[in-house]
Formats: sequence, C-alpha cells, structure tokens
Amino acid sequence: MKLNTLKPAAGARHAKRRVGRGIGSGLGKTAGRGHKGQKSRAGGFHKVGFEGGQMPLQRRLPKRGFTSRTRDLVAEVRLAHLQGLDAAEITLETLKAAGIVPALTLRAKVILSGKIERKVALVGVSATKGAKAAIEAAGGSVAAAE
Repeated sequence: MKLNTLKPAAGARHAKRRVGRGIGSGLGKTAGRGHKGQKSRAGGFHKVGFEGGQMPLQRRLPKRGFTSRTRDLVAEVRLAHLQGLDAAEITLETLKAAGIVPALTLRAKVILSGKIERKVALVGVSATKGAKAAIEAAGGSVAAAE
C-alpha cells in the first residue's frame, strides 16, 4: 500500500449540491430556501439560540451548580489505604510515593472508610472527626495540618 494511491471508499464522497440551476434540477427557483423570510435572504442569519426576540431558553432556565477549581488539588484517603502502608509516619509525600494520591495534590484528608489496626502518625495530612477517632483508638496520632 502506498500513500499516493489511497482513495476514499466507493460512495463515501458525495458531489456538492448545486442549487439554483433551473427547474429540472429539483432545486431551482428558491433553491430549497422556501418563500420569503430572513432565512431566504442572502446574508440573513441570527445568533445561535436567538428565538426572535423571545427570552431564549438558556436565559429562562436557572443557573445551577459549579465546577470546583480545587477538586484536583485535594485528595481523599481512606483508612484502609493507611492500613496497607508500611510507614509509621505518614505525610503527603509518603502518600504520593505510594501512589495513593496523584502527584499534583496539594492537600489530603483521611476519611473514615475501612478499618485501621496499626499505629500511624499523620503529619501535614488532615483527617475527619471519625477518622481521627479511629486512628487514635488504634494508638496513632494526628498532627494538625497547616
């Protein structure tokens, strides 16, 4: 196969529709534009979403929700993930090295999901109230995240 011999499949390309070429073509006279009105004129167009002066749909409906700009910078860590780590002191760098949180993460928070039976010390990583209680019940500690 050579690049200079490539051709589209049979029937894949259609000839451009030639409008306004007489009655016999089926698209003569008004050339498929109908009679009168803005869309029949040359240069007659309006903005996308324009409804003839009526309040457009995108303005009639209420705005709702938003896209969080910090969503990718803050990560959640489960207690079960901490159970699997072999480090005694857990920092954000430890979590990144273990692949638990993405490399671009700026803050991490431990949530109460799963169980922890070993002693761990969280440094620079925050925890929810329930997760903090579970870590301290297992003999660990949570240093306040800056």
